Amino acid sequence: MRFIWIVTLLALFGPWANACEPGTGAAPKPAANASLAPLNINVADVTALQRLRGIGAVKAQAIVDHRQAHGAFASVDELLEVKGIGKALLQRSRELLSVD
Repeated sequence: MRFIWIVTLLALFGPWANACEPGTGAAPKPAANASLAPLNINVADVTALQRLRGIGAVKAQAIVDHRQAHGAFASVDELLEVKGIGKALLQRSRELLSVD
């Protein structure tokens, strides 16, 4: 009897489980191994930056604000100067970013 209840609950609430995850409603994030052209952080807007894993609306806006205040990034490593961007996030996203 428990098995039937568990299966029923999973069937009913399973589709909503993904909808309740943080970040729902935002642009879909590419897979870690997705073969995309690198995103140019010197021209990317907030929406484009949010497509990167670990970059939400606040961090994306901080990148754009930093770029507007200090000029174009000379290298991807300069993202470390942006509040909220750490070494781990930079390493995870490095191959998806460019400054061309």
